[in-house]
Amino acid sequence: MFTSESVTEGHPDKLCDLIADAVVDHYLELDPFARVVSECVASTGVLFIAARFASEAKIEIPEIARSIIHQVGYDHAEFNAKDCTVLTSLRELPPEVVPAVDEADLTEEALERIPARNQVTVFGFACRQSSALMPLPITLAHRLARRLTAVRLERRLSFLSPDGKTQVGIEYRDRRPHRIHSITLIAAQQLAQTPSPAELREALIEEVVKPVFANEELRPDEATHILVNPDGPFITGGPAVHSGLTGRKNAIDTYGEYARQSGAALSGKDPSRIDRIGAYAARYAAKNVVAAGLAEECEVQLSYTIGQARPVSVQVETFGTGNVEDDEIARRLERCFDFRPAAIIRDLNLRHLPALVKGGFYRKLAAYGHMGRLDVGVPWERVDRAEALK
Repeated sequence: MFTSESVTEGHPDKLCDLIADAVVDHYLELDPFARVVSECVASTGVLFIAARFASEAKIEIPEIARSIIHQVGYDHAEFNAKDCTVLTSLRELPPEVVPAVDEADLTEEALERIPARNQVTVFGFACRQSSALMPLPITLAHRLARRLTAVRLERRLSFLSPDGKTQVGIEYRDRRPHRIHSITLIAAQQLAQTPSPAELREALIEEVVKPVFANEELRPDEATHILVNPDGPFITGGPAVHSGLTGRKNAIDTYGEYARQSGAALSGKDPSRIDRIGAYAARYAAKNVVAAGLAEECEVQLSYTIGQARPVSVQVETFGTGNVEDDEIARRLERCFDFRPAAIIRDLNLRHLPALVKGGFYRKLAAYGHMGRLDVGVPWERVDRAEALK
């Protein structure tokens, strides 16, 4: 059995990711060549934002944070957009330290001269457990978390607060999902409208669990454990109850711990950061391997070192499911994909997406996963290189 969890956008960690990525979006929308790193901490009545940036764009970071808090739905006395204290620590870097470069116009020689500025090993993974070629536990956990948010925003369950958490346990046989072992829903409730535990359980099963599994091939059975707030009532939730921090939910952002992921945070970084875009490139490669039919499961590992443009290592693991040797798949990947940082930015158009996608691009990835997203036109979810890999 394997379990994966997800959280709603009102979870304090995800709230911090949303704000960090909203800052990145606003800079890139005005200045596609901006360099920015943004991190947040949230607690009772307080939000702290630390940002380093190099850009001629001028944005109001505290107002961006308040806008996100309001959109997520926090209007509690302990934490809300109007009364929350927003503290900032901002450092502007001189433009000559990080000169603007348009990767689309670079020659091969110029691409080679733009190295990775971080040392990191990133992983990409894909498998045939779901239509998005993602592991089934994290896919279902995300769907439940999104549904928790939807029924709150639609006022179907108006007593819910923005903070929530889900977990799905899947029993496997021969590396394939066999049955739903357990479903756990942790939902914060508004203090003034708190239902009884029995009423909450019935409402969440009817409005969240059943709609999510209605069209799934694998559904809960009579032996499936459905747990609702198993640790007792969860009142109000959010930063008033537990603090939040950018980058603390890496497994939720990637593969639900079914596969490896880098220890580096994804949110709050512009596309020049290889620890972010390298993870996207690795997922892009792994998904195309599976889509090409070269393997049922595929993990791609890219290792970067400071000062070099190309990864020092490209490795593939297919866990015994490959139709060709793993080393041969790795060779094909290096022929069909360019894993140099500037080439990744160019091929995935990562600098210009915030201006092209209404409402921002990166902030939409901050909750419900950066991988397997088929709802926001994510370029690393394309399978356009599968034929070439064959």
